[in-house]
Amino acid sequence: MSGGTVPMAAVAGSDRWARAFALLYDPLLWAGERAGMGARRRDLLGHATGRTVELGSGTGLNLGYYPDDVDELILTEPEAAMRTRLVRRLRRSRRSARVLDASAERLPFADDTVDTVVSTLVLCTVDDPDPVLREIERVLRPGGRLLFLEHVRSRSPRLAYWQDRLAVPWRRFAEGCHCNRATLELIRACGLELDDVQEASWRGLPPIVRPLIMGAATKSRV
Repeated sequence: MSGGTVPMAAVAGSDRWARAFALLYDPLLWAGERAGMGARRRDLLGHATGRTVELGSGTGLNLGYYPDDVDELILTEPEAAMRTRLVRRLRRSRRSARVLDASAERLPFADDTVDTVVSTLVLCTVDDPDPVLREIERVLRPGGRLLFLEHVRSRSPRLAYWQDRLAVPWRRFAEGCHCNRATLELIRACGLELDDVQEASWRGLPPIVRPLIMGAATKSRV
């Protein structure tokens, strides 16, 4: 699927709240994007090269930040309502890219065929990040990189306590988002070599999702 129109039947795969959440997603993130998240996306995605696959592209907030010289851009999004909005944004952007209905747990690519995998606010949302990280490692070429921007469990005991207390209602509201997930430790354990990790705060969003990590991890050439 490319930048064409998505039939309304495609949205039928989403339940009522998923459709509402897709509608609300950009307005909910608007303040955070203005307060620095957009700049972080630009800094991160400027490192994308070659054949690039983005996981869970959502409504397409990353689209405007990819370099023009990536060889191929593939946007995966399993949620029908989000995918509808992603295709609309792609069509408006006039950028060359493909949109695929694919989950991060089962990527439709052969081993060692992707140069860059992008994960922005995705590893918090999947049910189990371990198979996702295994898939990332599988599809990356030796020397290929995972570029990530994720919110994580806080280092502050007080904030981590509230992340734990509010994890269940937040997950219901935010379509599966785990606000207390220790994502950096999971990336470190998956076999990819962390290159550079920065910590930041997601201003403009509730405190339980403010702690951020941004960086890259490389697949071994051996």
